Amino acid sequence: MLLEAKDIRKNFGSKLNRTEVLKGIDFGLEKGEFVSIMGPSGSGKTTMLNVLSSIDRVSSGSIMIGGEDFTKLKDKRLADFRKNELGFIFQEYNLLDTLTVKENILLPLSIRKMSKKEADRQFESTAGQLGIEDLKDKYPAQISGGQQQRTSAARAFIHQPKIIFADEPTGALDSKSASELLLKLKEMNEEMDTSILMVTHDATAASYSERVVFLKDGNIYSSLSRGEKSQEAFYKEVMDTQRVLGGVLDESK
Repeated sequence: MLLEAKDIRKNFGSKLNRTEVLKGIDFGLEKGEFVSIMGPSGSGKTTMLNVLSSIDRVSSGSIMIGGEDFTKLKDKRLADFRKNELGFIFQEYNLLDTLTVKENILLPLSIRKMSKKEADRQFESTAGQLGIEDLKDKYPAQISGGQQQRTSAARAFIHQPKIIFADEPTGALDSKSASELLLKLKEMNEEMDTSILMVTHDATAASYSERVVFLKDGNIYSSLSRGEKSQEAFYKEVMDTQRVLGGVLDESK
């Protein structure tokens, strides 16, 4: 098991006015697995992603990634762990406007002692897989939203992290750009054996993954595995579960 979380709890607020958002979640992610997290507004899905990715700290519980419990790490060691082992894709592209596409993608490698030749090689490979190599000298304002998000995805993959955490990566994209991005993520997941954990409210996006975990009221409600099903059949299963939980869901906690 690449990621193993046990009895994860996350509270917000003071002792007198405390809200328990995650209520003792157990969760595992295998190496090379592509998993989506879904659930109604307030179910805890973004909070779950944030604590599993070390963006936020748990109130209690343990989270092991690659055999290391990062909940016990000090801030500096945790920051190093995050930079070296994890990759992130957010709904907002979070690109630096003053840097070119290539410079944005290479940012995670800037903290490493790597030759320019090797960095260029990794750029060509990663950008090539995402179909944006020819955009390398353009600035974010000069490319489309879909191209910006693929740039963000390339930046997440460039340093070959153990896990990519994606929070509503298609939320700001039209359906065509979203499907293009998801197809690329799925291809890279399979080719590079990099695990992906994605929060989404979109059943179509979730149907690209191998497993969908549904949250309700801070607990895991159910889990669906694609197995040998077609993407269309898996999409219908996801939609059926979504309806039981309360219809088409938005992206909140």
